[in-house]
Amino acid sequence: MGRLLKWTADYLQQQKADSPRLDAELLLAQSLGCKRIELYTRFDEVVADEPRGKFRNLVKQRASGMPVAYLLGRKEFYSRDFRVTPDVLIPRPETEHLVIAALDRLREIAKTGAPQICDVGTGSGCVAITLAKELPTLHVTAIEISPAALVVAAENAEKLGVAERIEFVEGDLLTTLPETPAFDAIVSNPPYIGLVEKPTLPRDVLQFEPHGALFSGEDGLDAIRALVDQAPSRLKPGGWLLIEFGPVVADAATAILAGSPHFETPTVEKDLAKLPRILIARRKAN
Repeated sequence: MGRLLKWTADYLQQQKADSPRLDAELLLAQSLGCKRIELYTRFDEVVADEPRGKFRNLVKQRASGMPVAYLLGRKEFYSRDFRVTPDVLIPRPETEHLVIAALDRLREIAKTGAPQICDVGTGSGCVAITLAKELPTLHVTAIEISPAALVVAAENAEKLGVAERIEFVEGDLLTTLPETPAFDAIVSNPPYIGLVEKPTLPRDVLQFEPHGALFSGEDGLDAIRALVDQAPSRLKPGGWLLIEFGPVVADAATAILAGSPHFETPTVEKDLAKLPRILIARRKAN
């Protein structure tokens, strides 16, 4: 097994995989039906023909660029496993900062009531579900334009025991919701990559992840512009708008929100790499 892992890691490195050794271990554990950590106690074991065949097939797909998360059918987010398919964006560690920023504000509201929030572009449901798990009184409206993604999100909510507190809605951003101040917060990890950035994206992202969850117009800001325009009428006075974005669009996105007459001066929180990541503003009280 040790030699098989080394050969595979070397091969995936030649194929430009970002984390060849980790990929090899995850795919072998999947093929053997065991946890990755168990591989280290079975290092001298000879892999039988059937799991070796499964492993070979997974490695071939990974070498073609297929993300490991899609091959495994799951991705860890906030220490929980979420089912993922090519219909949903793979959850990133950076998005955990959106969850943390929302929790920082919602916990205060939860002390005196049951917060109502909206997660726009829910995808796998990782943000909506994590917030619901962390705040037992929270109620979430989770919006997604892709019916296939909604199926995945609903399955994750059921598996993680919060389905009764999340309403899944098919729609384009906030357009399907009435313009009434219903929410204490609106959170979103919208598409924020500009079409002009296509040539710079890694192969596994560009060829395999859903473009509707990645791209938002030529400059990457179409969804953010729409959210800033649509959110005020659906937020309670003093309610929060929290948007994840990429460093490339940070200044322009901040300027869009700062230019809205409905919000107080926005702030930006950085991720662990010290890059601007979360845009936050509060709806004015009047």
